[in-house]
Amino acid sequence: MKKLLFALITLFYFNALTAQAPAPAPPEKSDPEAKKVLDKIRKKYEGYKTLEATFSLNIEVPGQDKDVQKGTIAQADKKFRLDMDQQVIVSDGKTTWVYLKKNNEVQINDADPADTENGFLTPKDLLKRYQKGDYLYSITEKTTENGKLLTQIEFKPTDKNSEYSKLRVSIDEKAGAIQSVKAFGKDGSRYTFSINKLTPNKQFAADQFTFDTKKYPGVKVEDLRL
Repeated sequence: MKKLLFALITLFYFNALTAQAPAPAPPEKSDPEAKKVLDKIRKKYEGYKTLEATFSLNIEVPGQDKDVQKGTIAQADKKFRLDMDQQVIVSDGKTTWVYLKKNNEVQINDADPADTENGFLTPKDLLKRYQKGDYLYSITEKTTENGKLLTQIEFKPTDKNSEYSKLRVSIDEKAGAIQSVKAFGKDGSRYTFSINKLTPNKQFAADQFTFDTKKYPGVKVEDLRL
């Protein structure tokens, strides 16, 4: 789940292209017009000291019913807190706690900022990674949804061994914000991460990015730190 959200983010990736028109071949170089849009959004996000966003995550896995999950993500520098129906993921930048609500169990790991496979990918992080050459990207279309003009940018991983085929990011240029990220996995799964409300520069409580086991009576603790 952490890989998804990415998400971010994420958040945020995934799906083989089935029942769709063939996608255009990826460019050898990224689209300079797409870079202008991304640079503008990145600079705005980098100006935020903290971020909080409420979101919905639509999960489509072949052979399974569609699933919709809702939650809140808070971020301050390398610290983040993800609250969802089934789990809570918290990191203070040094330690990461994964709390499974149904089992009343928390798993504790060392946080590894360099681990991009298992680390949490937030919108802010995604806007940094496009500069590193991890993806080729281009504007695919401009659409209007709910009265908003959205610019869609497709990201394709440069690593051929990636389990993801592409990311599709919808940006509201007028508001200067990411609206959604749709991820396509080579296994046929699709994940759509939609931001419902974004609150920048919010003041968080001192314990926002830590997990206090005393607040969870009877919690089972599994410490996996080295």
